Amino acid sequence: MSDCSCTSSSRPVHSVKELEPLAGVFKALGHPVRLMIVEMLLDGERCVCELQKDSGRDMSTVSSHLNVLKNSRIVSCEQRGKNVYYSCLLYTSDAADDLLCV
Repeated sequence: MSDCSCTSSSRPVHSVKELEPLAGVFKALGHPVRLMIVEMLLDGERCVCELQKDSGRDMSTVSSHLNVLKNSRIVSCEQRGKNVYYSCLLYTSDAADDLLCV
């Protein structure tokens, strides 16, 4: 028997197993460069070359971060000719904008 005298008996809404995919999203967003990429993509789709140029990072770094974001289903990509275009799959609501405001 517990020594806790609290009267609250609320239980978690979701199980740990149910929250694992969401935890993966937060883990993927846990790097400043990936957050910068997502912020750029909130304005609309961008070519990978634009993301590389605007981020000031080398192509291998940008590609690596985009791969993490894609595997976490945060971004999607489409190849058109020689160019690859990325778009953000996160909802762009005021709440999402607030999360990215510093």
